[in-house]
Amino acid sequence: MKLNSTSFQHDQPIPEKFAFGAPDPVLHIRLTENHSPHLQWSDAPSGTRSFALICVDPDVPSKPDDVNQEGKSVPASLPRTDFYHWVMVDIPPQITEIKAGACSSGIVAGGKKELGGPAGSRQGVNDYTAWFASDADMKGTYKGYDGPCPPWNDELVHHYHFTVYALSCERAPVDGDFTGQQVLQAIRPHILAQATLTGTYSNNPKFNQPKPLEK
Repeated sequence: MKLNSTSFQHDQPIPEKFAFGAPDPVLHIRLTENHSPHLQWSDAPSGTRSFALICVDPDVPSKPDDVNQEGKSVPASLPRTDFYHWVMVDIPPQITEIKAGACSSGIVAGGKKELGGPAGSRQGVNDYTAWFASDADMKGTYKGYDGPCPPWNDELVHHYHFTVYALSCERAPVDGDFTGQQVLQAIRPHILAQATLTGTYSNNPKFNQPKPLEK
Protein backbone atom coordinates (compact mmCIF):
# COMPACT_ATOMS: atom_id res chain seq x y z
CA MET A 1 0.00 0.00 0.00
CA LYS A 2 0.94 3.63 -0.46
CA LEU A 3 -0.11 6.66 1.61
CA ASN A 4 0.34 10.25 0.45
CA SER A 5 -0.76 13.74 1.42
CA THR A 6 -0.87 17.18 -0.16
CA SER A 7 -0.79 18.66 3.35
CA PHE A 8 2.75 17.58 4.22
CA GLN A 9 5.57 15.41 2.89
CA HIS A 10 7.03 12.29 4.52
CA ASP A 11 9.50 13.09 7.31
CA GLN A 12 8.89 16.83 6.83
CA PRO A 13 7.26 19.41 9.15
CA ILE A 14 3.49 19.50 9.40
CA PRO A 15 2.14 23.03 8.70
CA GLU A 16 0.66 24.72 11.77
CA LYS A 17 -2.86 24.87 10.28
CA PHE A 18 -2.98 21.09 10.86
CA ALA A 19 -1.83 21.43 14.48
CA PHE A 20 -3.67 22.04 17.76
CA GLY A 21 -1.12 24.59 18.93
CA ALA A 22 1.68 26.68 17.44
CA PRO A 23 4.62 28.67 18.87
CA ASP A 24 3.80 32.10 20.30
CA PRO A 25 6.48 34.61 21.38
CA VAL A 26 4.44 35.76 24.39
CA LEU A 27 2.24 32.84 25.46
CA HIS A 28 4.66 30.13 24.24
CA ILE A 29 1.73 28.31 22.55
CA ARG A 30 -1.40 29.62 20.84
CA LEU A 31 -4.31 27.58 19.55
CA THR A 32 -4.50 27.09 15.78
CA GLU A 33 -6.87 26.04 13.01
CA ASN A 34 -6.63 22.34 13.90
CA HIS A 35 -7.55 21.11 10.42
CA SER A 36 -7.28 17.39 9.74
CA PRO A 37 -4.77 16.81 6.91
CA HIS A 38 -5.43 15.46 3.45
CA LEU A 39 -4.69 11.74 3.10
CA GLN A 40 -4.88 9.50 0.03
CA TRP A 41 -4.02 5.82 -0.17
CA SER A 42 -3.75 3.24 -2.93
CA ASP A 43 -2.80 -0.36 -3.79
CA ALA A 44 -4.91 -2.02 -1.11
CA PRO A 45 -4.97 -5.81 -1.53
CA SER A 46 -7.96 -7.68 -2.87
CA GLY A 47 -10.17 -8.85 -0.04
CA THR A 48 -10.05 -5.48 1.73
CA ARG A 49 -13.44 -4.94 3.38
CA SER A 50 -12.66 -1.78 5.36
CA PHE A 51 -9.86 0.58 6.37
CA ALA A 52 -8.73 1.87 9.75
CA LEU A 53 -6.74 5.05 10.31
CA ILE A 54 -4.56 5.88 13.31
CA CYS A 55 -2.30 8.85 14.03
CA VAL A 56 0.10 8.47 16.95
CA ASP A 57 2.94 10.53 18.37
CA PRO A 58 5.44 8.18 20.09
CA ASP A 59 7.60 11.06 21.37
CA VAL A 60 5.46 12.35 24.25
CA PRO A 61 7.36 12.79 27.55
CA SER A 62 6.70 9.90 29.93
CA LYS A 63 7.05 12.26 32.93
CA PRO A 64 5.11 15.56 32.92
CA ASP A 65 7.08 17.27 35.70
CA ASP A 66 8.99 19.73 33.49
CA VAL A 67 6.50 19.99 30.62
CA ASN A 68 5.79 23.62 29.67
CA GLN A 69 7.55 24.91 32.80
CA GLU A 70 9.41 28.22 32.78
CA GLY A 71 13.16 27.88 33.26
CA LYS A 72 13.09 24.17 32.56
CA SER A 73 13.39 21.93 29.53
CA VAL A 74 12.31 18.42 28.67
CA PRO A 75 15.52 16.54 27.76
CA ALA A 76 15.55 14.56 24.54
CA SER A 77 16.90 11.60 26.55
CA LEU A 78 13.72 11.32 28.64
CA PRO A 79 11.80 8.06 27.97
CA ARG A 80 8.82 8.64 25.69
CA THR A 81 5.32 7.24 25.36
CA ASP A 82 2.49 7.16 22.79
CA PHE A 83 -0.14 9.86 22.35
CA TYR A 84 -3.00 9.10 19.95
CA HIS A 85 -4.30 12.02 17.90
CA TRP A 86 -6.75 10.26 15.58
CA VAL A 87 -8.51 6.90 15.56
CA MET A 88 -10.99 5.95 12.82
CA VAL A 89 -12.41 2.56 11.85
CA ASP A 90 -14.99 1.13 9.42
CA ILE A 91 -13.88 3.32 6.54
CA PRO A 92 -15.65 1.76 3.52
CA PRO A 93 -13.36 -0.08 1.08
CA GLN A 94 -14.30 2.23 -1.81
CA ILE A 95 -13.01 5.28 0.12
CA THR A 96 -9.34 6.00 -0.59
CA GLU A 97 -9.08 9.69 0.24
CA ILE A 98 -9.96 12.12 3.03
CA LYS A 99 -9.88 15.80 2.13
CA ALA A 100 -8.10 18.37 4.31
CA GLY A 101 -10.39 19.69 7.01
CA ALA A 102 -13.00 16.99 6.45
CA CYS A 103 -12.65 15.53 9.96
CA SER A 104 -11.63 18.60 11.95
CA SER A 105 -11.72 22.35 11.50
CA GLY A 106 -11.11 24.34 14.66
CA ILE A 107 -10.87 23.49 18.35
CA VAL A 108 -13.89 22.70 20.51
CA ALA A 109 -13.45 22.87 24.28
CA GLY A 110 -14.58 19.55 25.71
CA GLY A 111 -14.25 17.80 22.36
CA LYS A 112 -16.14 17.93 19.07
CA LYS A 113 -19.82 17.01 19.23
CA GLU A 114 -20.14 16.49 15.48
CA LEU A 115 -17.56 14.38 13.67
CA GLY A 116 -16.91 14.42 9.96
CA GLY A 117 -15.47 11.54 8.00
CA PRO A 118 -16.69 9.00 5.46
CA ALA A 119 -20.27 7.74 5.82
CA GLY A 120 -20.34 4.61 7.96
CA SER A 121 -17.00 5.27 9.65
CA ARG A 122 -16.57 5.52 13.42
CA GLN A 123 -14.05 7.70 15.24
CA GLY A 124 -12.54 6.88 18.60
CA VAL A 125 -11.24 8.80 21.58
CA ASN A 126 -7.94 10.62 21.25
CA ASP A 127 -5.54 11.29 24.12
CA TYR A 128 -6.49 14.93 24.65
CA THR A 129 -9.29 13.37 26.70
CA ALA A 130 -6.80 12.38 29.40
CA TRP A 131 -4.57 15.42 28.89
CA PHE A 132 -7.40 17.88 29.68
CA ALA A 133 -9.07 15.75 32.36
CA SER A 134 -8.05 18.11 35.18
CA ASP A 135 -8.70 21.34 33.21
CA ALA A 136 -12.10 22.75 34.16
CA ASP A 137 -12.37 24.74 30.93
CA MET A 138 -11.22 22.05 28.50
CA LYS A 139 -12.10 18.65 30.03
CA GLY A 140 -14.34 16.33 28.05
CA THR A 141 -14.30 13.46 25.59
CA TYR A 142 -12.17 14.29 22.56
CA LYS A 143 -12.97 12.24 19.47
CA GLY A 144 -11.79 12.44 15.89
CA TYR A 145 -8.71 14.39 14.89
CA ASP A 146 -6.96 16.88 17.16
CA GLY A 147 -3.52 17.83 15.92
CA PRO A 148 0.00 18.28 17.30
CA CYS A 149 0.74 20.41 20.35
CA PRO A 150 4.04 19.19 21.83
CA PRO A 151 5.57 20.98 24.85
CA TRP A 152 7.18 24.30 23.98
CA ASN A 153 10.25 23.40 26.06
CA ASP A 154 10.79 19.92 24.61
CA GLU A 155 14.29 19.33 23.25
CA LEU A 156 12.97 16.62 20.93
CA VAL A 157 11.13 17.17 17.66
CA HIS A 158 7.99 15.01 17.67
CA HIS A 159 6.99 12.57 14.94
CA TYR A 160 3.40 11.93 13.90
CA HIS A 161 2.76 8.58 12.26
CA PHE A 162 -0.39 8.40 10.15
CA THR A 163 -1.10 4.76 9.31
CA VAL A 164 -3.89 3.34 7.16
CA TYR A 165 -4.69 -0.35 7.66
CA ALA A 166 -6.46 -2.50 5.05
CA LEU A 167 -8.66 -4.95 6.93
CA SER A 168 -10.38 -8.21 6.12
CA CYS A 169 -13.36 -7.30 8.31
CA GLU A 170 -16.18 -4.91 7.43
CA ARG A 171 -16.60 -3.76 11.03
CA ALA A 172 -13.74 -3.39 13.48
CA PRO A 173 -14.39 -5.42 16.67
CA VAL A 174 -14.51 -2.40 19.02
CA ASP A 175 -17.42 -0.53 20.58
CA GLY A 176 -18.17 2.53 22.67
CA ASP A 177 -15.48 5.14 23.28
CA PHE A 178 -12.67 3.01 21.90
CA THR A 179 -9.02 4.09 22.00
CA GLY A 180 -6.07 3.71 19.68
CA GLN A 181 -4.58 0.94 21.78
CA GLN A 182 -7.85 -0.98 21.75
CA VAL A 183 -8.19 -0.67 17.98
CA LEU A 184 -4.66 -1.87 17.34
CA GLN A 185 -5.19 -4.92 19.49
CA ALA A 186 -8.60 -5.69 17.97
CA ILE A 187 -7.64 -5.34 14.30
CA ARG A 188 -4.31 -7.17 14.48
CA PRO A 189 -5.73 -10.51 13.19
CA HIS A 190 -7.52 -8.70 10.34
CA ILE A 191 -4.68 -6.60 8.87
CA LEU A 192 -4.00 -7.37 5.21
CA ALA A 193 -1.65 -4.46 4.53
CA GLN A 194 -0.72 -1.06 5.89
CA ALA A 195 0.99 2.17 4.89
CA THR A 196 2.47 4.96 7.02
CA LEU A 197 3.16 8.64 6.39
CA THR A 198 5.17 10.53 9.02
CA GLY A 199 5.22 14.25 9.70
CA THR A 200 7.24 16.21 12.28
CA TYR A 201 6.29 19.10 14.56
CA SER A 202 7.72 21.20 17.39
CA ASN A 203 6.61 24.20 19.44
CA ASN A 204 10.15 24.81 20.70
CA PRO A 205 11.33 28.18 19.31
CA LYS A 206 14.82 26.85 18.66
CA PHE A 207 13.40 24.48 16.04
CA ASN A 208 11.25 27.19 14.45
CA GLN A 209 13.77 29.91 13.67
CA PRO A 210 13.39 31.48 10.21
CA LYS A 211 15.96 30.22 7.75
CA PRO A 212 18.50 32.79 6.53
CA LEU A 213 18.07 33.95 2.96
CA GLU A 214 20.45 32.38 0.48
CA LYS A 215 23.02 34.75 -0.93
